[in-house]
Amino acid sequence: MTATTRTRLSPDERREQLLELGLRLFAGSTIEDISIDRLSEEAGVSRGLLYHYFGSKQGFHEAVIRRAADDLIAQTAPPHGGDPIARLLSSMTAYVDYVIANYEGYRSLVRAAAGGNEAVRAIYLDARFSLTDRIFTADAQGELIVDTPAVRLAVRGWAALAEETVLAWCEDPTGVSRDQLLRLVTESLPAVVATLG
Repeated sequence: MTATTRTRLSPDERREQLLELGLRLFAGSTIEDISIDRLSEEAGVSRGLLYHYFGSKQGFHEAVIRRAADDLIAQTAPPHGGDPIARLLSSMTAYVDYVIANYEGYRSLVRAAAGGNEAVRAIYLDARFSLTDRIFTADAQGELIVDTPAVRLAVRGWAALAEETVLAWCEDPTGVSRDQLLRLVTESLPAVVATLG
């Protein structure tokens, strides 16, 4: 029988470890399914320590969701310079790959945000607005879209369309290749904006 050795971590390192473990568990399950017992066992810490860092199970879930949203924003950042459609395609490719890799967790985030959990909804909307607002920043010259209230409204609608399309494809990709999906979500943005004249 071997003794388990625990590594002494600083408070910031321990909090980071717990968040990373929460993210790993979140990728393959719903946020509600992340067990505090399983998490504390895998991290080699007591439940009390987890509550010390996050206050409650809900506080931990919100911290994991916030981290997942931050990771999504970082991983889908478009490249600087170049053709605006190519930049959008790059960003949407990273988005599709993120949703595929984190499908269960991402789907549960979208459902929780729609289901009335106000804290989760606020995190979700912050991430959504960050993703759509940067379209205007990345395309500051107005090569792809011009920044007007009507266009911003259209971009928000397109973001919902892209999200639902990607989630639906993840559930059943029959007959639609990943490349076709990427073309659909990428090329639909200028098409939606073009309807504004």
